[in-house]
Amino acid sequence: MDSHEHDGRLIRASIDDPDRFAAIFERHYGAIDRYCVRRIGPDGHDVSATTFVDAFRLRHRFDDERADARPWLYGIAGNGLHHHRRAEARRWRAYERVIPSGPSTFDVDERIDAAVVGPKLAHGLRLLSARDRDALLLAVWADLTYAEIAETLAVPIGTVRSRIARARSRLRNALGELAELHTENLSRSQLRGDDE
Repeated sequence: MDSHEHDGRLIRASIDDPDRFAAIFERHYGAIDRYCVRRIGPDGHDVSATTFVDAFRLRHRFDDERADARPWLYGIAGNGLHHHRRAEARRWRAYERVIPSGPSTFDVDERIDAAVVGPKLAHGLRLLSARDRDALLLAVWADLTYAEIAETLAVPIGTVRSRIARARSRLRNALGELAELHTENLSRSQLRGDDE
C-alpha cells in the first residue's frame, strides 16, 4: 500500500475491503485523539475511539474525491465531544434531583443536612468548569493529594491548587447560607484544603 495514498481512495476501497480502513486509522488516530483529550481530558480517548468506529460505519457517506479525511473525522469527533458533554450534564442534573440516603449513622440532623445540601451541591458541581470539577472531585471523591492530582491531570501542582480553590469558592457561593451553616459539620475530606 502506498503510504501517500489519497484518503478518499482508501475509504472508497475500504467499502469492499474493510481492512483498508486501517490505514485511515493509522494515519489520523493520533491527531484526533490528541484533540479529544485536550478538549475533555482522559475521556477523550473513548471519544476518539468512537470517532473511528463511527467513521468506519459511515464511510460510504464520505466524498471519496476529498484527499484528506481529517475535516470529516474532526466533525465526527466534535459530535462525539458534544454528546459526551450533554451526557455529563444530564448526570449532574440527575444528581441534583436525587435525595441522598444520608450518612450511615442514625443522626437525624445529619440526614436532614444531607437531604438539603445534596441537590444544591450537585447543582453547584454541575456549574463548575470540567477542569475545576475534575480537580475537586479527585480530591474529595478519590481522596488524592494535590501532588497525585497534578500527576493524574498532567498539570503543575500550582494549577491544581488554583482549580480546587476556585471550585471551592464557587461551590460556597452556590450553596450560599447553607455553606456557612454546615461548614463545621462537613468532614475534612469534603472540604479538603491541605497541600498533601
